[in-house]
Amino acid sequence: MFRTSISRISTLFRNPNPHRLLIPNPIPITTKNIKKAQIFIPKMPSQQILPITYHPPPSTTEKLLSKSEDDPATRLLLFSHFEDEEKPAPLRPLLPKSASYTFNTSSASAAAATPAGSANNNQKRRRRTASDNSLYSSSEEAAERHSIAGDVEHAAAETYLVTRLSLKLLSYLGVGYRWITRFMALGCYSFLLMPGFIQVGYYYFFSKQVRRGIVYGDQPRNRLDLYLPKNSDGPKPVIAFITGGAWIIGYKAWGSLLGQQLSERDIIVACIDYRNFPQGTISSMVQDASQGISFVCNHIAEYGGDPNRVYVMGQSAGAHIGACAIVDQAIKELGEGESTSWSVSQINAYFGLSGGYNLFNLVDHFHSRGLYRSIFLGIMEGENSLHRFSPEVMIQDPNVRTAASLLPPIILFHGTADYSIPSDASKNFAETLQNLGVKAESILYEGKTHTDLFLQDPMRGGRDDMFEDLVAIIHEGDSEALARDAVAPPRRRLVPEFMLKLAHKVSPF
Repeated sequence: MFRTSISRISTLFRNPNPHRLLIPNPIPITTKNIKKAQIFIPKMPSQQILPITYHPPPSTTEKLLSKSEDDPATRLLLFSHFEDEEKPAPLRPLLPKSASYTFNTSSASAAAATPAGSANNNQKRRRRTASDNSLYSSSEEAAERHSIAGDVEHAAAETYLVTRLSLKLLSYLGVGYRWITRFMALGCYSFLLMPGFIQVGYYYFFSKQVRRGIVYGDQPRNRLDLYLPKNSDGPKPVIAFITGGAWIIGYKAWGSLLGQQLSERDIIVACIDYRNFPQGTISSMVQDASQGISFVCNHIAEYGGDPNRVYVMGQSAGAHIGACAIVDQAIKELGEGESTSWSVSQINAYFGLSGGYNLFNLVDHFHSRGLYRSIFLGIMEGENSLHRFSPEVMIQDPNVRTAASLLPPIILFHGTADYSIPSDASKNFAETLQNLGVKAESILYEGKTHTDLFLQDPMRGGRDDMFEDLVAIIHEGDSEALARDAVAPPRRRLVPEFMLKLAHKVSPF
Protein backbone atom coordinates (compact mmCIF):
# COMPACT_ATOMS: atom_id res chain seq x y z
CA MET A 1 0.00 0.00 0.00
CA PHE A 2 2.87 2.36 0.83
CA ARG A 3 4.56 1.66 -2.53
CA THR A 4 1.36 2.40 -4.40
CA SER A 5 1.02 5.78 -2.70
CA ILE A 6 4.63 6.70 -3.40
CA SER A 7 4.31 5.67 -7.04
CA ARG A 8 1.32 7.92 -7.55
CA ILE A 9 2.97 10.81 -5.71
CA SER A 10 6.09 10.51 -7.90
CA THR A 11 3.94 10.58 -11.01
CA LEU A 12 2.32 13.74 -9.77
CA PHE A 13 5.68 15.48 -9.31
CA ARG A 14 7.11 14.36 -12.64
CA ASN A 15 4.14 15.83 -14.57
CA PRO A 16 5.36 19.08 -16.23
CA ASN A 17 1.85 20.51 -16.01
CA PRO A 18 0.79 20.08 -12.39
CA HIS A 19 -2.75 21.27 -13.14
CA ARG A 20 -3.42 18.53 -15.69
CA LEU A 21 -2.62 15.23 -14.00
CA LEU A 22 -1.89 12.12 -15.97
CA ILE A 23 -3.39 9.86 -13.29
CA PRO A 24 -6.97 8.84 -14.00
CA ASN A 25 -8.08 8.62 -10.32
CA PRO A 26 -5.48 10.30 -8.15
CA ILE A 27 -5.38 9.56 -4.41
CA PRO A 28 -5.63 12.69 -2.25
CA ILE A 29 -2.39 13.61 -0.55
CA THR A 30 -2.76 13.64 3.23
CA THR A 31 -0.35 14.26 6.04
CA LYS A 32 -0.40 10.59 6.90
CA ASN A 33 0.51 9.54 3.40
CA ILE A 34 3.30 12.07 3.21
CA LYS A 35 4.81 10.76 6.44
CA LYS A 36 4.68 7.21 5.18
CA ALA A 37 6.25 8.32 1.95
CA GLN A 38 9.10 10.02 3.76
CA ILE A 39 9.91 6.72 5.49
CA PHE A 40 10.21 5.00 2.17
CA ILE A 41 12.08 7.71 0.25
CA PRO A 42 15.61 6.90 1.60
CA LYS A 43 15.34 3.41 0.11
CA MET A 44 14.89 4.76 -3.44
CA PRO A 45 17.85 5.42 -5.79
CA SER A 46 19.26 8.90 -5.44
CA GLN A 47 18.43 9.92 -9.00
CA GLN A 48 14.73 9.18 -8.38
CA ILE A 49 14.37 11.29 -5.25
CA LEU A 50 12.32 14.39 -5.96
CA PRO A 51 11.78 17.27 -3.57
CA ILE A 52 8.25 17.74 -2.36
CA THR A 53 7.23 21.36 -2.77
CA TYR A 54 4.03 23.28 -2.36
CA HIS A 55 2.29 24.38 -5.58
CA PRO A 56 0.02 27.39 -5.09
CA PRO A 57 -3.30 27.49 -6.92
CA PRO A 58 -3.05 28.89 -10.46
CA SER A 59 -3.42 32.62 -10.88
CA THR A 60 -5.88 34.27 -13.25
CA THR A 61 -3.17 34.75 -15.89
CA GLU A 62 -2.19 31.05 -15.73
CA LYS A 63 -5.84 30.04 -16.12
CA LEU A 64 -6.12 32.27 -19.23
CA LEU A 65 -2.88 30.81 -20.63
CA SER A 66 -4.20 27.32 -20.07
CA LYS A 67 -7.53 28.21 -21.67
CA SER A 68 -5.87 29.90 -24.63
CA GLU A 69 -4.50 26.54 -25.79
CA ASP A 70 -8.06 25.48 -26.62
CA ASP A 71 -9.76 28.83 -27.20
CA PRO A 72 -8.32 31.04 -30.04
CA ALA A 73 -10.41 34.03 -28.97
CA THR A 74 -8.85 33.91 -25.50
CA ARG A 75 -5.38 33.66 -27.03
CA LEU A 76 -6.03 36.73 -29.25
CA LEU A 77 -7.34 38.80 -26.34
CA LEU A 78 -4.56 37.74 -23.98
CA PHE A 79 -1.52 38.06 -26.19
CA SER A 80 -2.62 41.31 -27.87
CA HIS A 81 -2.81 42.78 -24.35
CA PHE A 82 0.68 41.54 -23.55
CA GLU A 83 2.09 42.89 -26.80
CA ASP A 84 0.73 46.32 -26.04
CA GLU A 85 2.38 46.23 -22.64
CA GLU A 86 5.70 45.21 -24.14
CA LYS A 87 5.83 48.17 -26.54
CA PRO A 88 8.30 50.76 -25.33
CA ALA A 89 6.78 54.03 -24.31
CA PRO A 90 7.73 56.97 -26.52
CA LEU A 91 10.61 59.01 -25.19
CA ARG A 92 9.76 62.53 -24.22
CA PRO A 93 12.09 65.35 -23.39
CA LEU A 94 12.38 66.17 -19.72
CA LEU A 95 11.63 69.80 -20.48
CA PRO A 96 9.26 71.19 -23.09
CA LYS A 97 10.77 73.11 -25.96
CA SER A 98 9.60 76.46 -24.55
CA ALA A 99 11.11 75.73 -21.13
CA SER A 100 14.38 74.56 -22.70
CA TYR A 101 14.56 77.69 -24.79
CA THR A 102 13.86 79.90 -21.74
CA PHE A 103 16.58 78.12 -19.80
CA ASN A 104 19.12 78.59 -22.56
CA THR A 105 18.16 82.24 -22.97
CA SER A 106 18.54 82.97 -19.28
CA SER A 107 21.86 81.09 -19.20
CA ALA A 108 23.08 83.09 -22.15
CA SER A 109 22.14 86.39 -20.50
CA ALA A 110 23.84 85.32 -17.29
CA ALA A 111 27.01 84.41 -19.13
CA ALA A 112 27.03 87.59 -21.19
CA ALA A 113 29.59 89.04 -18.78
CA THR A 114 32.26 86.76 -20.23
CA PRO A 115 32.91 86.92 -23.96
CA ALA A 116 33.88 83.27 -24.16
CA GLY A 117 30.65 82.18 -22.44
CA SER A 118 28.57 84.32 -24.79
CA ALA A 119 30.22 82.84 -27.86
CA ASN A 120 29.69 79.30 -26.62
CA ASN A 121 26.02 79.95 -25.85
CA ASN A 122 25.41 81.55 -29.24
CA GLN A 123 27.05 78.61 -30.94
CA LYS A 124 24.90 76.16 -28.97
CA ARG A 125 21.75 78.10 -29.85
CA ARG A 126 22.66 78.05 -33.54
CA ARG A 127 23.22 74.30 -33.37
CA ARG A 128 19.90 73.82 -31.58
CA THR A 129 18.06 75.93 -34.18
CA ALA A 130 19.66 74.03 -37.05
CA SER A 131 18.74 70.74 -35.40
CA ASP A 132 15.12 71.83 -34.94
CA ASN A 133 14.90 72.98 -38.56
CA SER A 134 16.29 69.68 -39.77
CA LEU A 135 13.74 67.81 -37.67
CA TYR A 136 10.90 69.90 -39.08
CA SER A 137 12.08 69.44 -42.67
CA SER A 138 12.51 65.71 -42.22
CA SER A 139 8.98 65.41 -40.79
CA GLU A 140 7.57 67.39 -43.73
CA GLU A 141 9.43 65.17 -46.21
CA ALA A 142 8.11 62.07 -44.46
CA ALA A 143 4.56 63.42 -44.60
CA GLU A 144 4.96 64.21 -48.31
CA ARG A 145 6.31 60.70 -49.02
CA HIS A 146 3.39 59.24 -47.10
CA SER A 147 0.94 61.34 -49.11
CA ILE A 148 2.43 60.23 -52.44
CA ALA A 149 2.43 56.61 -51.32
CA GLY A 150 -1.22 56.92 -50.31
CA ASP A 151 -2.14 58.46 -53.66
CA VAL A 152 -0.34 55.73 -55.60
CA GLU A 153 -2.00 53.07 -53.44
CA HIS A 154 -5.40 54.64 -54.05
CA ALA A 155 -4.78 54.81 -57.81
CA ALA A 156 -3.62 51.17 -57.84
CA ALA A 157 -6.73 50.08 -55.96
CA GLU A 158 -9.05 51.90 -58.36
CA THR A 159 -7.10 50.60 -61.37
CA TYR A 160 -7.60 47.11 -60.03
CA LEU A 161 -11.30 47.82 -59.62
CA VAL A 162 -11.63 49.09 -63.19
CA THR A 163 -9.70 46.08 -64.53
CA ARG A 164 -11.81 43.63 -62.55
CA LEU A 165 -15.04 45.19 -63.75
CA SER A 166 -13.76 45.21 -67.34
CA LEU A 167 -12.94 41.50 -67.13
CA LYS A 168 -16.38 40.88 -65.69
CA LEU A 169 -17.87 42.78 -68.61
CA LEU A 170 -15.89 40.66 -71.06
CA SER A 171 -17.43 37.58 -69.50
CA TYR A 172 -20.83 39.07 -70.43
CA LEU A 173 -19.79 40.03 -73.94
CA GLY A 174 -17.90 36.92 -74.86
CA VAL A 175 -14.74 37.09 -76.94
CA GLY A 176 -15.43 37.25 -80.65
CA TYR A 177 -13.62 38.38 -83.76
CA ARG A 178 -15.00 41.91 -83.54
CA TRP A 179 -13.87 42.43 -79.95
CA ILE A 180 -10.45 40.90 -80.58
CA THR A 181 -9.77 43.28 -83.47
CA ARG A 182 -11.00 46.26 -81.46
CA PHE A 183 -8.78 45.42 -78.52
CA MET A 184 -5.80 45.08 -80.85
CA ALA A 185 -6.59 48.47 -82.36
CA LEU A 186 -6.94 49.94 -78.88
CA GLY A 187 -3.53 48.56 -77.92
CA CYS A 188 -1.87 50.12 -80.98
CA TYR A 189 -3.70 53.39 -80.41
CA SER A 190 -2.57 53.56 -76.77
CA PHE A 191 1.03 52.69 -77.71
CA LEU A 192 1.22 55.52 -80.24
CA LEU A 193 -0.04 58.05 -77.69
CA MET A 194 2.06 56.65 -74.85
CA PRO A 195 4.58 59.56 -74.80
CA GLY A 196 1.70 61.92 -74.05
CA PHE A 197 0.09 59.57 -71.52
CA ILE A 198 3.36 59.33 -69.56
CA GLN A 199 3.72 63.10 -69.30
CA VAL A 200 0.07 63.60 -68.33
CA GLY A 201 0.34 60.79 -65.77
CA TYR A 202 3.42 62.36 -64.20
CA TYR A 203 1.57 65.65 -63.88
CA TYR A 204 -1.46 63.90 -62.41
CA PHE A 205 0.48 62.15 -59.64
CA PHE A 206 3.17 64.70 -58.79
CA SER A 207 1.78 68.18 -59.48
CA LYS A 208 0.88 70.24 -56.43
CA GLN A 209 -1.93 71.84 -58.44
CA VAL A 210 -3.93 68.58 -58.46
CA ARG A 211 -6.09 67.57 -55.50
CA ARG A 212 -6.88 63.90 -56.03
CA GLY A 213 -9.62 61.76 -54.58
CA ILE A 214 -11.84 64.34 -52.87
CA VAL A 215 -14.89 62.48 -51.54
CA TYR A 216 -18.23 63.97 -52.57
CA GLY A 217 -20.66 61.15 -51.65
CA ASP A 218 -21.08 57.88 -49.78
CA GLN A 219 -21.31 55.52 -52.76
CA PRO A 220 -18.39 53.60 -54.33
CA ARG A 221 -16.19 55.78 -56.54
CA ASN A 222 -17.82 58.99 -55.31
CA ARG A 223 -14.60 60.98 -55.66
CA LEU A 224 -13.39 63.85 -57.78
CA ASP A 225 -10.08 65.46 -58.74
CA LEU A 226 -9.50 69.20 -58.68
CA TYR A 227 -7.10 70.97 -61.07
CA LEU A 228 -6.21 74.36 -59.58
CA PRO A 229 -4.52 77.29 -61.36
CA LYS A 230 -1.15 78.48 -60.06
CA ASN A 231 -2.49 82.01 -59.93
CA SER A 232 -4.67 82.27 -56.82
CA ASP A 233 -5.69 85.93 -56.94
CA GLY A 234 -9.46 86.05 -56.79
CA PRO A 235 -12.13 83.39 -57.31
CA LYS A 236 -11.91 81.38 -60.54
CA PRO A 237 -14.53 79.99 -62.90
CA VAL A 238 -15.15 76.26 -62.48
CA ILE A 239 -15.99 73.38 -64.82
CA ALA A 240 -17.54 70.21 -63.36
CA PHE A 241 -16.33 67.66 -65.91
CA ILE A 242 -17.83 64.17 -66.42
CA THR A 243 -15.52 61.83 -68.32
CA GLY A 244 -16.56 59.35 -70.99
CA GLY A 245 -15.89 55.64 -71.39
CA ALA A 246 -18.93 54.00 -73.04
CA TRP A 247 -20.66 53.87 -69.61
CA ILE A 248 -18.21 51.05 -68.83
CA ILE A 249 -14.61 52.28 -68.41
CA GLY A 250 -15.11 55.90 -67.36
CA TYR A 251 -12.62 57.21 -64.81
CA LYS A 252 -11.89 60.65 -63.38
CA ALA A 253 -8.22 60.57 -64.45
CA TRP A 254 -9.28 60.55 -68.12
CA GLY A 255 -9.88 64.30 -67.78
CA SER A 256 -6.37 65.11 -66.55
CA LEU A 257 -5.16 66.51 -69.90
CA LEU A 258 -8.13 68.86 -70.20
CA GLY A 259 -7.82 69.78 -66.53
CA GLN A 260 -4.13 70.61 -66.86
CA GLN A 261 -4.60 72.83 -69.92
CA LEU A 262 -7.67 74.66 -68.62
CA SER A 263 -6.00 75.33 -65.26
CA GLU A 264 -3.22 77.10 -67.20
CA ARG A 265 -5.95 79.51 -68.35
CA ASP A 266 -7.08 80.25 -64.77
CA ILE A 267 -10.03 77.83 -64.86
CA ILE A 268 -10.62 75.27 -62.11
CA VAL A 269 -11.63 71.81 -63.33
CA ALA A 270 -13.38 69.21 -61.14
CA CYS A 271 -13.27 65.75 -62.77
CA ILE A 272 -16.12 63.69 -61.32
CA ASP A 273 -15.83 59.92 -61.02
CA TYR A 274 -18.93 57.73 -61.03
CA ARG A 275 -20.01 54.10 -60.91
CA ASN A 276 -19.70 52.27 -64.24
CA PHE A 277 -21.47 49.21 -65.57
CA PRO A 278 -21.63 46.50 -64.23
CA GLN A 279 -21.01 48.15 -60.86
CA GLY A 280 -24.01 50.39 -61.55
CA THR A 281 -26.53 51.20 -64.25
CA ILE A 282 -27.46 54.51 -65.84
CA SER A 283 -29.58 55.71 -62.91
CA SER A 284 -26.59 55.23 -60.57
CA MET A 285 -24.36 57.15 -62.98
CA VAL A 286 -26.77 60.08 -63.23
CA GLN A 287 -27.19 60.10 -59.46
CA ASP A 288 -23.42 60.20 -58.92
CA ALA A 289 -22.95 62.96 -61.48
CA SER A 290 -25.71 65.04 -59.89
CA GLN A 291 -24.18 64.62 -56.46
CA GLY A 292 -20.76 65.60 -57.78
CA ILE A 293 -22.23 68.75 -59.37
CA SER A 294 -23.90 69.53 -56.05
CA PHE A 295 -20.55 69.25 -54.25
CA VAL A 296 -18.95 71.64 -56.72
CA CYS A 297 -21.75 74.18 -56.40
CA ASN A 298 -21.73 74.13 -52.61
CA HIS A 299 -18.04 73.68 -51.75
CA ILE A 300 -15.93 75.03 -54.61
CA ALA A 301 -15.45 78.36 -52.80
CA GLU A 302 -13.30 76.46 -50.27
CA TYR A 303 -10.81 75.74 -53.07
CA GLY A 304 -10.74 79.21 -54.61
CA GLY A 305 -13.60 78.75 -57.07
CA ASP A 306 -16.38 81.17 -57.85
CA PRO A 307 -19.78 79.57 -57.03
CA ASN A 308 -21.42 82.14 -59.33
CA ARG A 309 -19.44 80.91 -62.34
CA VAL A 310 -19.99 77.13 -62.41
CA TYR A 311 -20.16 75.24 -65.71
CA VAL A 312 -20.90 71.58 -66.40
CA MET A 313 -19.23 69.63 -69.18
CA GLY A 314 -19.26 66.01 -70.35
CA GLN A 315 -17.47 64.02 -73.02
CA SER A 316 -18.92 61.06 -74.96
CA ALA A 317 -20.89 58.93 -72.46
CA GLY A 318 -20.16 61.63 -69.88
CA ALA A 319 -21.92 64.18 -72.12
CA HIS A 320 -25.02 61.96 -72.12
CA ILE A 321 -24.85 61.48 -68.32
CA GLY A 322 -24.36 65.20 -67.73
CA ALA A 323 -27.31 66.12 -69.97
CA CYS A 324 -29.49 63.60 -68.14
CA ALA A 325 -28.46 65.14 -64.80
CA ILE A 326 -29.26 68.68 -65.99
CA VAL A 327 -32.66 67.75 -67.44
CA ASP A 328 -33.54 65.57 -64.44
CA GLN A 329 -32.67 68.41 -62.05
CA ALA A 330 -34.86 70.85 -64.00
CA ILE A 331 -37.77 68.40 -63.83
CA LYS A 332 -37.25 67.98 -60.08
CA GLU A 333 -37.41 71.72 -59.57
CA LEU A 334 -40.83 71.77 -61.22
CA GLY A 335 -42.20 69.36 -58.62
CA GLU A 336 -43.68 70.71 -55.43
CA GLY A 337 -41.86 69.81 -52.22
CA GLU A 338 -38.98 68.19 -54.09
CA SER A 339 -35.80 68.59 -52.03
CA THR A 340 -32.68 69.41 -54.02
CA SER A 341 -29.13 70.22 -52.97
CA TRP A 342 -28.35 72.33 -56.06
CA SER A 343 -30.22 74.19 -58.77
CA VAL A 344 -29.86 74.47 -62.53
CA SER A 345 -29.93 78.23 -61.99
CA GLN A 346 -26.43 77.86 -60.47
CA ILE A 347 -25.09 76.52 -63.79
CA ASN A 348 -23.93 79.18 -66.23
CA ALA A 349 -23.82 76.82 -69.22
CA TYR A 350 -23.62 73.16 -70.19
CA PHE A 351 -20.99 71.89 -72.66
CA GLY A 352 -21.47 68.56 -74.40
CA LEU A 353 -18.49 67.09 -76.27
CA SER A 354 -19.15 64.25 -78.75
CA GLY A 355 -22.24 63.06 -76.88
CA GLY A 356 -25.42 61.19 -77.76
CA TYR A 357 -28.77 62.43 -76.48
CA ASN A 358 -31.41 60.26 -78.17
CA LEU A 359 -30.87 56.60 -77.29
CA PHE A 360 -33.58 55.35 -79.65
CA ASN A 361 -31.41 56.50 -82.57
CA LEU A 362 -28.24 54.96 -81.13
CA VAL A 363 -29.20 51.40 -80.12
CA ASP A 364 -28.69 49.89 -83.57
CA HIS A 365 -25.63 52.06 -84.24
CA PHE A 366 -23.93 50.91 -81.05
CA HIS A 367 -24.81 47.29 -81.81
CA SER A 368 -23.08 47.56 -85.19
CA ARG A 369 -20.03 49.08 -83.46
CA GLY A 370 -19.70 46.22 -80.96
CA LEU A 371 -21.72 47.50 -77.98
CA TYR A 372 -24.35 44.82 -78.36
CA ARG A 373 -28.02 45.55 -77.88
CA SER A 374 -28.37 43.24 -74.87
CA ILE A 375 -25.47 44.91 -73.05
CA PHE A 376 -26.57 48.43 -73.93
CA LEU A 377 -30.14 47.78 -72.77
CA GLY A 378 -28.71 46.30 -69.58
CA ILE A 379 -26.77 49.52 -68.96
CA MET A 380 -29.90 51.61 -69.66
CA GLU A 381 -32.12 49.42 -67.44
CA GLY A 382 -34.20 47.98 -70.23
CA GLU A 383 -35.92 49.20 -73.36
CA ASN A 384 -38.70 50.86 -71.36
CA SER A 385 -36.15 53.23 -69.78
CA LEU A 386 -34.79 54.58 -73.06
CA HIS A 387 -37.37 57.36 -73.02
CA ARG A 388 -36.41 58.46 -69.51
CA PHE A 389 -32.67 58.55 -70.24
CA SER A 390 -32.90 60.25 -73.63
CA PRO A 391 -32.64 63.98 -72.84
CA GLU A 392 -33.75 64.95 -76.33
CA VAL A 393 -36.94 62.88 -76.00
CA MET A 394 -37.55 63.55 -72.31
CA ILE A 395 -37.53 67.34 -72.62
CA GLN A 396 -40.31 67.12 -75.26
CA ASP A 397 -42.65 65.20 -72.98
CA PRO A 398 -45.81 67.32 -72.54
CA ASN A 399 -45.84 66.59 -68.81
CA VAL A 400 -42.41 68.16 -68.22
CA ARG A 401 -42.04 70.39 -71.23
CA THR A 402 -42.08 73.53 -69.11
CA ALA A 403 -38.82 72.37 -67.50
CA ALA A 404 -37.03 73.55 -70.65
CA SER A 405 -37.42 77.14 -69.47
CA LEU A 406 -35.19 76.34 -66.48
CA LEU A 407 -32.31 74.93 -68.51
CA PRO A 408 -29.05 76.91 -68.80
CA PRO A 409 -27.47 77.71 -72.18
CA ILE A 410 -26.33 74.49 -73.87
CA ILE A 411 -23.37 74.34 -76.28
CA LEU A 412 -22.63 71.05 -78.05
CA PHE A 413 -19.23 70.33 -79.70
CA HIS A 414 -18.86 67.51 -82.20
CA GLY A 415 -16.57 66.30 -85.00
CA THR A 416 -18.07 65.51 -88.39
CA ALA A 417 -15.87 62.42 -88.80
CA ASP A 418 -17.04 60.87 -85.50
CA TYR A 419 -18.01 57.24 -86.13
CA SER A 420 -18.61 56.29 -82.48
CA ILE A 421 -21.48 58.79 -82.09
CA PRO A 422 -22.56 60.59 -85.29
CA SER A 423 -22.46 64.37 -85.20
CA ASP A 424 -26.18 64.45 -86.02
CA ALA A 425 -26.78 63.55 -82.36
CA SER A 426 -25.57 66.98 -81.22
CA LYS A 427 -27.16 68.79 -84.15
CA ASN A 428 -30.61 67.30 -83.56
CA PHE A 429 -30.51 67.91 -79.81
CA ALA A 430 -29.55 71.57 -80.28
CA GLU A 431 -32.40 72.08 -82.78
CA THR A 432 -34.90 70.45 -80.40
CA LEU A 433 -33.82 72.74 -77.57
CA GLN A 434 -34.03 75.80 -79.79
CA ASN A 435 -37.60 74.89 -80.73
CA LEU A 436 -38.44 74.79 -77.02
CA GLY A 437 -36.96 78.24 -76.44
CA VAL A 438 -33.70 77.13 -74.89
CA LYS A 439 -30.53 78.99 -75.79
CA ALA A 440 -28.65 76.17 -77.51
CA GLU A 441 -25.98 75.81 -80.18
CA SER A 442 -24.11 73.01 -81.90
CA ILE A 443 -20.55 73.66 -83.10
CA LEU A 444 -19.23 71.12 -85.61
CA TYR A 445 -15.55 70.61 -86.48
CA GLU A 446 -14.85 69.36 -89.95
CA GLY A 447 -12.94 66.08 -90.24
CA LYS A 448 -12.54 65.53 -86.48
CA THR A 449 -13.11 62.06 -85.02
CA HIS A 450 -14.46 61.03 -81.63
CA THR A 451 -11.06 61.38 -79.93
CA ASP A 452 -9.43 64.13 -82.03
CA LEU A 453 -11.10 66.92 -80.09
CA PHE A 454 -10.34 65.38 -76.70
CA LEU A 455 -6.93 63.68 -77.09
CA GLN A 456 -5.01 64.08 -80.33
CA ASP A 457 -5.50 67.83 -80.79
CA PRO A 458 -4.53 68.72 -77.18
CA MET A 459 -1.47 66.46 -77.44
CA ARG A 460 -0.50 68.14 -80.72
CA GLY A 461 0.09 71.40 -78.88
CA GLY A 462 -0.32 74.88 -80.30
CA ARG A 463 -3.86 76.17 -80.63
CA ASP A 464 -6.96 74.16 -81.54
CA ASP A 465 -10.38 75.50 -82.31
CA MET A 466 -12.47 73.57 -79.77
CA PHE A 467 -10.26 74.52 -76.81
CA GLU A 468 -10.19 78.18 -77.78
CA ASP A 469 -13.97 78.23 -78.29
CA LEU A 470 -14.50 76.71 -74.85
CA VAL A 471 -12.19 79.18 -73.09
CA ALA A 472 -13.72 82.15 -74.95
CA ILE A 473 -17.23 81.21 -73.79
CA ILE A 474 -16.12 80.83 -70.15
CA HIS A 475 -14.18 84.10 -70.14
CA GLU A 476 -16.88 86.03 -71.97
CA GLY A 477 -17.41 89.37 -70.25
CA ASP A 478 -14.08 89.20 -68.39
CA SER A 479 -11.85 91.65 -70.28
CA GLU A 480 -8.76 90.90 -68.19
CA ALA A 481 -9.06 87.13 -68.75
CA LEU A 482 -9.62 87.65 -72.48
CA ALA A 483 -6.54 89.87 -72.65
CA ARG A 484 -4.46 87.17 -70.95
CA ASP A 485 -5.84 84.55 -73.34
CA ALA A 486 -4.77 86.67 -76.30
CA VAL A 487 -1.12 86.61 -75.21
CA ALA A 488 -1.10 83.10 -73.74
CA PRO A 489 1.79 80.96 -75.05
CA PRO A 490 0.86 78.05 -77.33
CA ARG A 491 0.45 74.69 -75.66
CA ARG A 492 3.41 72.35 -75.60
CA ARG A 493 3.51 69.37 -78.00
CA LEU A 494 3.36 66.01 -76.21
CA VAL A 495 3.45 63.51 -79.10
CA PRO A 496 5.27 63.66 -82.48
CA GLU A 497 3.06 64.44 -85.44
CA PHE A 498 3.60 61.16 -87.33
CA MET A 499 2.48 59.18 -84.26
CA LEU A 500 -0.65 61.31 -83.96
CA LYS A 501 -1.54 60.67 -87.60
CA LEU A 502 -1.07 56.91 -87.15
CA ALA A 503 -3.22 57.02 -84.00
CA HIS A 504 -5.92 58.81 -85.97
CA LYS A 505 -5.97 55.96 -88.50
CA VAL A 506 -5.95 53.01 -86.07
CA SER A 507 -8.30 54.53 -83.49
CA PRO A 508 -11.10 52.09 -82.62
CA PHE A 509 -13.37 54.99 -81.59
